[in-house]
Amino acid sequence: TQKPLWRYEHKNAPVSAACCGPNNRGVAISGGNVYVATLDAQLVALDQATGKEKWTVQVGDPTEGYTETMAPLVIDDRIIIGISGAEYGIRGFVRAYSTADGKQIWNWYTIPAPGAKADEGGINGWFGKWSRTTPEGANLNRDIAKEKADSAKYADAWMHGGGSMWMTPAYDPDTKTLFVGIGNPSPDLDGSIRPGDNLWSESIVALDATSGTFKWGYQTVPHDVWDLDAVSPPVVTMVGRKKAVVHAGKTGWVYVLDAVTGKLIRRSEAFVPQENMFAQPTADGTRMLPGANGGQEWSPITVNPELQYAYTVGLHQPMYYKTHYSPYETGRLWLGSAFQAIPGEAQWGTVTAINLQTGKKAWQAKTDQPMIGGATATAGGLVFTGEGNGWFKAYDAKSGAVLWQFYCGAGVNAAPSVFQVDGEQFIAVAAGGNFQLGYPLGDAVFVFGLPKAGM
Repeated sequence: TQKPLWRYEHKNAPVSAACCGPNNRGVAISGGNVYVATLDAQLVALDQATGKEKWTVQVGDPTEGYTETMAPLVIDDRIIIGISGAEYGIRGFVRAYSTADGKQIWNWYTIPAPGAKADEGGINGWFGKWSRTTPEGANLNRDIAKEKADSAKYADAWMHGGGSMWMTPAYDPDTKTLFVGIGNPSPDLDGSIRPGDNLWSESIVALDATSGTFKWGYQTVPHDVWDLDAVSPPVVTMVGRKKAVVHAGKTGWVYVLDAVTGKLIRRSEAFVPQENMFAQPTADGTRMLPGANGGQEWSPITVNPELQYAYTVGLHQPMYYKTHYSPYETGRLWLGSAFQAIPGEAQWGTVTAINLQTGKKAWQAKTDQPMIGGATATAGGLVFTGEGNGWFKAYDAKSGAVLWQFYCGAGVNAAPSVFQVDGEQFIAVAAGGNFQLGYPLGDAVFVFGLPKAGM
């Protein structure tokens, strides 16, 4: 009928700041309740039938920059939630709360403290192994000697070390393991005042879902000074005969990791242009591709397990990186520098199918604008994704041919959802636009019916 059954409007407490727009990425539904996280860092349980509030818990202090933008995840009798705010010097965490009353069950900090144990993720605190390269061997151009010399001076940097959890984690019920994507360290681009690898920023981390115990971590960019978050949510899938975790990074690569050990199985070809990778920011400005938006931003990837393809939606947005010193102030934006899209340089997007068995591009389509939102694959051989110009498209999963498109009137910058009613399959998508990239805003949800088999 399309008629609203009820409406809940949260009255936010005063919010000091929130990065990248007042986003909310969805809800979790379980046991007759609807769970939603709010911009002022609360977790709220609503009655699914009436929309009445059952309980509320304060997850973080919004006056210190802590916010919530992700959709919660319900596993049995607990709700998994992370925190955002690394642009304001928070210390990130992942928590489990009781679905019944909101009591905290466990907490894991994304930034380990000095003396943190191995099952907490500690490797020399957050300093790590002082990596000169990425795990795949790319030179990070770090001055390790200077960082070590300054480590005592900045010994407390971990307390405001960042490490947001922007998006909902993946979950493997067979091993009861969470796979979490973790964002940038704080401040974003000034590494001089946060020596070390800054664990576990820019990482995919596996946690025991029952206890919150750390299992393994794969840091895509140690000591990141380019804001290349691991923010796109991981996906668990079989790659050949091995269970794997697949992640598309802001770096422009897809990482295929062993789900049990966290070891790299392979890294893909780049799905966006790369240039001057890992060149250090300077006061005058350093040009690097991809820019701070990626690569792959928050947008979820999708996988066709039969074809063994992962589908990314990427951004080509060249940027300058400029450094300047900025001290930490509670609740204030703390980038430690600036990144800026280069005026006059072309910007565009990509929709790419990556062969997970080889890491090669199976096909790629170019879009008029940088892509942000996400993609969804169906068992019938379709891939759906939307664009900031308002077009919602269906691609052939194997060839990349555009099979259908619909104009929604506002930016289609959300990942589509597929569901089934009485044997008929539907796909739903929100056309709400995007604040960060300036795409036209809207407030509509579109639902389309998919043809039945044989039609």
